Amino acid sequence: MGEHTVASFDEELGHVDRLIRDMGDLAGAMVGASIRALLASDNALAQRVISDDAIMDARQRELDDRAITLIAKRQPMAQDLRAVLGAIRMAGDLERIGDLAKNIAKRVSAVGQSATPRDLSHSIDAMAQLVLVQVHGVVDKYVAREPQALQSLRADDEKIDVKYTAVFRELLTYMMEDPRNITACTHLLFCAKNLERIGDHVTNIAENAYFVMTGSQLPSNRPKFDETTQAVSPE
Repeated sequence: MGEHTVASFDEELGHVDRLIRDMGDLAGAMVGASIRALLASDNALAQRVISDDAIMDARQRELDDRAITLIAKRQPMAQDLRAVLGAIRMAGDLERIGDLAKNIAKRVSAVGQSATPRDLSHSIDAMAQLVLVQVHGVVDKYVAREPQALQSLRADDEKIDVKYTAVFRELLTYMMEDPRNITACTHLLFCAKNLERIGDHVTNIAENAYFVMTGSQLPSNRPKFDETTQAVSPE
């Protein structure tokens, strides 16, 4: 952001920027903790993730209030206006990531009551690691003001889609092979879908951050690789 003659304006813009970074750090921590809780059947950790969602909501409200006040008082233009409006949009996606992490945490106790195949735990963990790289990466690239890196990160969402399709099919296989797996696998299916949706929100953040920095929109025809509908459709 360029310098302003009114120092307090720069401070207000900087505070909005710091809130985005704080929300990004919290989102990454919540996603990571929810997966650790899921794989270790750690109900106490899951409850901490659920509690952290209130903190995420409060930070989004604070950012919205500051951004709206800044627009009303300062009437920013050009890049500064893009930065404020982009921050509001990015905060909305980060808040949704927090919600999805909370949804995963809520299923920990139900999954823990059933035996989860070890191979399936590895698959969920591998997908989660892809998602965590994206969540941490999008915030880092935004803070570093690296628009081209954001464009590449957005394209990497395809890796998450491919992994989700593989996990989906693996879950179906376990359920068909042994009905005793149905309960645990159904919950894990929802968890995998939540991870895939987190990846989608990361791409939204990358697109908004790119627009803030460049004033240009990324192409809207981003490919989505999701064959789960074909996986269950009759032949």
